[in-house]
Amino acid sequence: MEQYEPDRLSPAQVAAMRRSFRNGRAALTRRSLLRASAGGALAAGGLGTLSACGIPAAGRSRGGVPAEDHSAKEKTVAFSNWTEYMDVDDSGKHHPTLEQFTERTGIKVRYTEDINDNNEFFGKIKPQLAAGQDTGRDLIVLTDWLAGRLIRLGWAQKLDPANLPHAYANLSAQFRSPDWDPGRAYSYVWQGISTVIAYNKKALDGVEVKSLSDLLDNPRLKGRVGFLSEMRDSVGMTLLDMGKDPAKFTADDYDAAIARLQKAVDKGQIRRFTGNDYTSDLTSGDFAACVAWAGDVVQLKADSPDIAFLVPDSGYMTSTDNLLIPNKARHKTNAERLIDFYYEPKPAAELAAYINYVCPVDGVKAELEKIDEDAANNPLIIPDKAMAAKSHAFRSLSSKEETEFEAKFAKLTGA
Repeated sequence: MEQYEPDRLSPAQVAAMRRSFRNGRAALTRRSLLRASAGGALAAGGLGTLSACGIPAAGRSRGGVPAEDHSAKEKTVAFSNWTEYMDVDDSGKHHPTLEQFTERTGIKVRYTEDINDNNEFFGKIKPQLAAGQDTGRDLIVLTDWLAGRLIRLGWAQKLDPANLPHAYANLSAQFRSPDWDPGRAYSYVWQGISTVIAYNKKALDGVEVKSLSDLLDNPRLKGRVGFLSEMRDSVGMTLLDMGKDPAKFTADDYDAAIARLQKAVDKGQIRRFTGNDYTSDLTSGDFAACVAWAGDVVQLKADSPDIAFLVPDSGYMTSTDNLLIPNKARHKTNAERLIDFYYEPKPAAELAAYINYVCPVDGVKAELEKIDEDAANNPLIIPDKAMAAKSHAFRSLSSKEETEFEAKFAKLTGA
């Protein structure tokens, strides 16, 4: 098990943290196209396919440290999440799906939007976790690389499959076995985050874009191309364009990808590296094309007919925000029941209709069609088989690799 060492972030990692907090994943806003929820009885779906589609138990001996589970006597669960990452009614005061969960189970959800940045939140909870203390939270949402860190440190509890029948049955195949949590023994996906190419049809003015190479090499796009300030997204998409697998790349492959991006920077092809603020550049036409997050593209397309996206033949990057139960949580069973609830197709559809990120739940399309047919047929929300087959995840990095790779990327971007 990885040992906890306080304050061991390198200068490059600190720079990456600050870059993320200024304009990366921390800056994402989860806007909504729809403020509606469907009525009717909650679907039971998926139980019959448990044996056929379930995830095999991961063969791991390490695990988190449980506390006495007070779920039976204390009908509550404390859930910490990112801002604007839950369905809200028109009044802005109620979360319909959470209230449905409470009505069905009698378990009251103490829902808090207190995660604004992965590193910031980690700094908030690590003193308690390192000391073997309760964080006061039963369920938290972390992006994949930080979720993997908590698991390596032994600070996340192993989940009980008996309390997760829908999750076992309905988790989409593309998310079932990340290298940082094989078999999903400690985590389940809250939402997927896809990285694609977005473009402004008017700004392209007839220039054809089919691949990342077009962004990097077409002289007609010089100075009108954007890349993301998130290393895993920009380097991952570049690796794919070079025919390399982001799940298996070597240090030499990484250096080659950085060199390719550096060449585009040096010749003025790339206008700048951005966080979520690329959206204004894209809609204004300052960017003719850019590497973008799919959740934003859904929103931008709704507001502007000139905005479109493409998934290159080489593939696209996928990351995930994940549900975990931290050590010493008082209400582990209640937390597992809440995880499982969001893997039922109906509540999963209501959530997807509101937040517009990649839904990780199989069988949700029929339910989503009842709420928003356009969303149900949008591959950025419900990937079809062809799109899912093109998704790739960035492999886990050792502490040494993370330090070295972030330093090289920071030099590239001028961070």
